[in-house]
Parts: sequence; C-alpha cells; structure tokens
Amino acid sequence: MSATLAQGAELALRVFGGSSDVDDHGRYLHWDKLRHLPPPQGLSSEQWWLGIKLSRRKNYRPLPLMDVRGRAFQYCLPGEVQRELHWLDRHAAGSIQAEPLIADTERQKSFLIRSLIEESINSSQLEGASTTQNVAREMIRSERAPRDHSERMIFNNYEAMRFIRDQRGDPLTPSIVFELQRILTRGTLEVEDQSGRFRRPTERIEVVDDRSHVVLHTPPAAEQLPTRMEALCAFANADSDSADVGHTFLHPVIKAIALHFMLGYDHPFCDGNGRTARALFYWAMAREGYWLTEYISISKIIKQAPAQYGRAYLHTESDDNDLTYFLIHQLEVLRKAVDALHVYLRDKQRDIGEAEQMITRNPRLAGKLNFRQNALLRHALKHPRFAYVIEEHQHSHGISYDVARKDLLAMSDKLGLLKRTREGKRYLFIVPDDLERRIHKT
Repeated sequence: MSATLAQGAELALRVFGGSSDVDDHGRYLHWDKLRHLPPPQGLSSEQWWLGIKLSRRKNYRPLPLMDVRGRAFQYCLPGEVQRELHWLDRHAAGSIQAEPLIADTERQKSFLIRSLIEESINSSQLEGASTTQNVAREMIRSERAPRDHSERMIFNNYEAMRFIRDQRGDPLTPSIVFELQRILTRGTLEVEDQSGRFRRPTERIEVVDDRSHVVLHTPPAAEQLPTRMEALCAFANADSDSADVGHTFLHPVIKAIALHFMLGYDHPFCDGNGRTARALFYWAMAREGYWLTEYISISKIIKQAPAQYGRAYLHTESDDNDLTYFLIHQLEVLRKAVDALHVYLRDKQRDIGEAEQMITRNPRLAGKLNFRQNALLRHALKHPRFAYVIEEHQHSHGISYDVARKDLLAMSDKLGLLKRTREGKRYLFIVPDDLERRIHKT
C-alpha cells in the first residue's frame, strides 16, 4: 500500500471509526458552534463534523411529522437527553405526594391558579405584552376587565390555559386548536376575522429577525394547513408505542415537545402561534400524567433568553430536520422551571412556618385561621396598606364568593386583623400599619 493510500486510510479511520454524536464534553452541538472549537488532533473542523454527522445519521429516529418538502423530522437520544427525560420521569410524574405543599388538596387550587397566572403573563410578554406582573395578577385575581391591548393578551392567555386544562382528557382536534387560538387572540387583532381560522393564501406569513429583518422561516403554504393539522392531531392522539409515532416507543415528553415545535413550525394562524404552541405542550404533558408541569411556567424561563428559543428552532430546520436541538433546549427549560418551583415551594414553606409560629404563639389566634386566611395574612405582613377585595380572594383560591366573604369578614370584624371599608358598592379590606401589633394583641 502506498504512503498516500495508507494516510488516506488512517484519516478515514479517524473520521469514521471514532466518531460520536457529541463532542468530548458530551455536548450535542450544531455546526455553528462546533466550527469555532479546536477539532481532534489530525482532523479539520469539516472532517470532525463529517464524522459526527455520519454517526448521527445512523442513530436518527424518524417522526411522522414532515417539513414543507415532505422530509421527516427526526431526533437522536444522546446521553444528556436520556438523563433529562429520566429526571423528569422522577420529578414531574408519579405520585402527587412527592410535593407535600401541593399534595395538600386545599392548597392545590391556590398553587394551580398561581401557575396559570404566571404562565399567562410570561407567555404574553414573550409576544410583546408590556403590562407589569403585579398589575396583571391584580387584574386576573379580581376579574377586572382588561384596560389595554397588553392586559387583554394576558387575560386571554389565562382563559386559554384554563380551557386547555379542561380539554386534557379529550383527543386533540382541529376545532380545539381553533378555539384555543380564538381565545388567545380575542380582541387583540387588527383584523378580527383572523381569529379561529387558518391563515389564507393571500395572508403571507414569515418569521423575520427583528434586528436584521432577515427572513428566518417561511412556513408551509396555506393550502397545506388542513392536511398538516390533521396529521398533527393524529400524532398528538396516538399511543406512544403505536405505528402512528414511528413504529418504536416515543417518550411522552419528546412527543409533547415535538407538538410544541410543529405548531410553531407550521405557523397555521396569522397571530397567536407561539402562545398556542406552548399551550398545546401543557395539554400533552397533562394528558401523559406529568402533573407537576401544571404548576410551572416554561415561558418564564424562555423569556430569560428568548434568542436561545429561536435558535433552537433554526438549528433544527437548518440541520437535517434534527429535532434534537429543540429537545435539548426545552428539556433545559423544563428542568429550570421545575427547580424554580421547588425553590418557590421551599420559600413558601418557610414563610408558612414563620407566620404560623407567630400565630401559634398567640393562643387567641391559634386554630382560628384556615389555610386561605393564613396565606392572606402572610401576604399582608409584607404589604402594609394593601387592599383586598372579596372577588380577588375568591379567584385566588378557587372558592365561592360566600366562602371568600366569610374569610375576610372574620379577619376584619371578628379578629381585627384587617380594616373593612367601602368603595362604591364593594367592600375593601385594608392591611393596617400596625398589623404585627394587632396579631400579638389579639
């Protein structure tokens, strides 16, 4: 064998023989990043990339979801994806007893409403809503009518999240997706007729970079949308080990993330596509038994680095329809969201303990306050002169008006912890400046 042939054979062995889906640090990288890294000794960046791509092509798992040219989307299962899926199986599914605060049935409604509000605000802010968090929470909890376009977006998102939660036991249909988009866009479109229907051939939609004005994505033609929506619903409704999801077992979280991706990729509506896609992700996760995702906000995490969200879409579309990039991004989002929930619950448990210690030290208050009143009292201790209304307390805890009224009247008239006054026809319950003294005195 000549020296040239021997060198060529040695190079081929280095390129093809020791190739892997990931780099030396276990990262599943796109060419955009990999080309800036030092390649293994004896290889160019292009040769390194060729070996990685050949390895990935052997491991690709196709999905019954197609791009505009009829090519299947596909994914790999590198170690980091398998690790994150296992982590979610342990921490977001299974017994609800895993989280004591949420396991308390009386508190479940309060935490669920909080999460619905949180996701509604952040998902809308991702799409341009500018209302502050506190104003938006007050609007939803008091059921005040939205005052402007941003508040309307957030209120619509809250209603849509409640709607999709009610649909979790039913198969997904195009009419459900239409209704979801209709709820999300109600009263926010310049052309109201664009709500609850596909975009039309005359309504050209492109995803454009806000800064460079470069077209990043051109969705499928409007004529293809009915067929594509039917295929997406069939995929959403199929069992995870059926032929409809590719003849092999498809992990439910991968399926939910793929559903999120495809609604965004198809962009079937003139507006509300991102919010609809994220809402469908929640539907799919709840349907598969990942109950903890009902208590988290993925949009809050995405909003912290929105460019990474867009880049995950672009990397998938620009590299052989490789959905692995989007999977990795969304799995990172999910872990951060679940971790944030656990931090919140730990802080909440500490606050509960501190407030309950203060109350239990007072024999006349011990056992006099229920969970809802305890929660309000904890909030009141940190917000002097705050005004509570019956409707806000009612909707914060998912209780009847009469129960909410009794809670607040007991705290004002019986225990003297709040000041009751009137504003027009409704009562206001004001936090006094000397609340701590009143607790001790009571």
